[in-house]
Order: sequence, then structure tokens, then C-alpha cells
Amino acid sequence: VQTYAFRSLALLGFITIVVLLTLIMTNKATPVVALIAVPTVAALVGGFGESTGAFIIKGVLAIAPTATMFIFATLFFGILTDAGTFDPIIKKIFKIVGRDPIKIVLGTAILAMIVHLDGNGAVTFLVVIPAMIPLFDAVGMKRTTLATVVALSAGLMNMEPWGGVPLRAMASLKLTSTELFNPLLIPILVGAIFILFLDYTLAKKEVARIGKENISIGSIDELPVDEEKQKYFRPKLFLVNILTIIISITLLIKGMFSPTAVFMIAFTITLVINYPNVKDQRARMDAHAKEALLMSSILFAAGAFVGIMQNSGMIKEMAAVLISIIPDFLGQHLAVIVGIIGMPASLIFDPDSFYFGVLPTISAAANAFGVPAAEIGRAALLGQMTTGFPVSPLTGSTFLLIGLAGVELGEHQKKTIPYAFAVTIVMLITAVLVKRSEERRVGKECM
Repeated sequence: VQTYAFRSLALLGFITIVVLLTLIMTNKATPVVALIAVPTVAALVGGFGESTGAFIIKGVLAIAPTATMFIFATLFFGILTDAGTFDPIIKKIFKIVGRDPIKIVLGTAILAMIVHLDGNGAVTFLVVIPAMIPLFDAVGMKRTTLATVVALSAGLMNMEPWGGVPLRAMASLKLTSTELFNPLLIPILVGAIFILFLDYTLAKKEVARIGKENISIGSIDELPVDEEKQKYFRPKLFLVNILTIIISITLLIKGMFSPTAVFMIAFTITLVINYPNVKDQRARMDAHAKEALLMSSILFAAGAFVGIMQNSGMIKEMAAVLISIIPDFLGQHLAVIVGIIGMPASLIFDPDSFYFGVLPTISAAANAFGVPAAEIGRAALLGQMTTGFPVSPLTGSTFLLIGLAGVELGEHQKKTIPYAFAVTIVMLITAVLVKRSEERRVGKECM
């Protein structure tokens, strides 16, 4: 009876995930409604009754810092945009890349990879998206392309050994960064090249859609200027605003303050300096309040979803079922299986649940077939909450990305998931080839 109950809970979890993603990706429900309603109904059907409310509160409390950060980050960058801070920078960049979508897209991808060296997806999105949106808009490229390009770069760089995901893998499998990460250097390099190739194809599609004639016409200096917006420009405060951005990003990277505190303080300083008049302050906050409220509500809804899925035990039982259905003859190939399912699994498991719950169990099972824990860990890193994290509804960063880019979650997932999965598969194939090459080399040395 107990086993039946556990299997039923796992089945309920899988149904919940499928219904949620279907509703979001087909635009049958808004993310807020789907993220709250679907798991709530599932919890009630599962017999959790009054506990459902407690699950939601736990999830909301866990996501609260991220949601608060997003509110004040949105206001901060909104005020800077209103003050015209990014206009001179955009014009300089535009002179370098021109109106060539290929240069703009590849530049965006490389910028995202560099910024993500700190291992923080939120910082990457907060820095890259606001800076590149005006360029994409000026040329007429889709914002979904921007979101996809940044997501692919950030997902790849999320594999760096000092990042949160590899650290979880090291801790759960008791491995060193050398054991886990070093054999992935070549696959990651190949993945980076493949991502730039994908970005190139995306840019070529944009060129074909927009038309070369439209791209070549005019320059950014000739773009129509909104006189109403110009009233709020503060060109004399350009250096002050840039200094505020640099200090804020430095504090984020060094981790001297929590991201929430950084953006709360930075927003307050920027608002008062640029708009000392209280009436202007209220007007600027009102201008960005809708966006901040909408996306923060999605983040809190995501917290409710994760809270129910984790605390009800659905995620734990889903993991147990997935492991139990792997037949014995595939045991020696568990690393490859993990590599294939890792990226899609990002839509089901949050990083803590997977790396501290699912991964050790899979590793133990693989050990019985002679597969080292390090291979399982490396396979997981090729997709689970790396290439998969910027499309997962289980991470606040995903909603930060789509919120800043101004795209719908379903739209972003439909476009980005196939590319992200392709990157994982390319890296997985490379990793297998590298391993076989190393085995042949060792075999020759032993002869």
C-alpha cells in the first residue's frame, strides 16, 4: 500500500509538470495562473488539504529575496533608462557593429559569456539584456532572439567550477573540481563554438526576415526621438549614473552585499540624484511599477509551485520512479542517459532537488555497474540546470530574463529549448569521444 501511495504521488507530480508546461507553452493560461493553480489542485487531489497553504508559504519565503531583487532591479534600470544613461553607450556600440544583426548577435553572446564568469545568472541578465535591447529594437530584431542568445551563453557558462551547480555536484558526490570539471574543458569549448554557430544562424534568419535593405537604411543617430522621454534625460549625470552601475555590479560580483540590498540602495540613490523632485520620483516609479509588479508576481507564483512540489514529496518520488525504470542492460550507459535527460530534467527538478536528491541515488545505482561517480556528475552538468536553467520555470533567473527582455515564458521556451538541448547533445557526444580517445591512449601505453 505504501509503495502504491508513493507511485501515485510520483504520477501526480509528472501530470502536474506536463499540465503546467502545456498550459504555459500553448498560451492557454498565464504563467501566474498556471504556476499557482496547477500545483494547488494537484496537492488537494493528493490529499494534502490544509498543508497545501503551508507548502506555498515555504516556497514563497524561499523566492522572496529574488522577487524583491527583481522589483528594485527593474526600477533601478528603468530610472537609468529614463535618464538616458545608456544612449551614448548604445551609439558607441552601434558605430562598431553597425546595423549588422550578425555582429550584434555574436557580440551579445560573447558579452553574456564574459559577464557570466562570476557565475551569477541574475547579474548576467541584468547587465546584458538592458544594454542590448535598444540595439535589437533599433535594427528590428525579435526580442525572443535576444533572450535565446543570452540564455544559451549563460547556460554554457553555468558549468564553471565555481558556479552554484558544479558546487552542488561536487558536494553531493564528494568530488574535487579537478575530478569533475577538467575532463569537460574540451566539451565546453566545443559547446561554446556550437553556440556561436547557432547564434550566427539566428542572426541570418533575422537578416532574411528584416531584409537587407531595411537594415542598411540610416543610423542610430537618425532614429526618431521621443520628445516626451527626452524631458527626463539627464546627460550631465551620465558619469554619476555609470559610476553607480559599476559600483553596484562590483558589489554583486564580490558578494559584499546581497543582490536585494544592492539594488534597493542603488535604486534609491539613482532616483534621488536624477529626480530630486518628489513629483518626478513618483512619476518615474509609476512608469515602471506595472512591469515590476507583473514579473514579481510570476516569481512568487513560481515559489508557490516549487514549495508544493518539494514539500509534498512529489519531486522526491518522481526521482525514485525515474531511477527504478532504468533496465539493467542500460546500467553501464547511465552516464550517457543522464547526459541526455539532464537538460529536459531542468523543467522538472530544481538544482537542490536534483543534485542533492536525484544525483546521489543515480550515482549509487551506476556504481553497481562499475560507472564512476565522476562520470555521472559530469554528464549531469552538461544539461541539468546549466544549459537548462534559463528555460526552467523552477528558477527565478528565467523570469528575470524574460521580464527584462519583454517576452512570454512559453514563447521563450519554445524557441530556446531545442537549441539548448542541441548544445547539450553536442557536448555529450564530444565528451564520449574524448573519453574513448583517452581510453585508447592509456591502452596503448599499457601494451
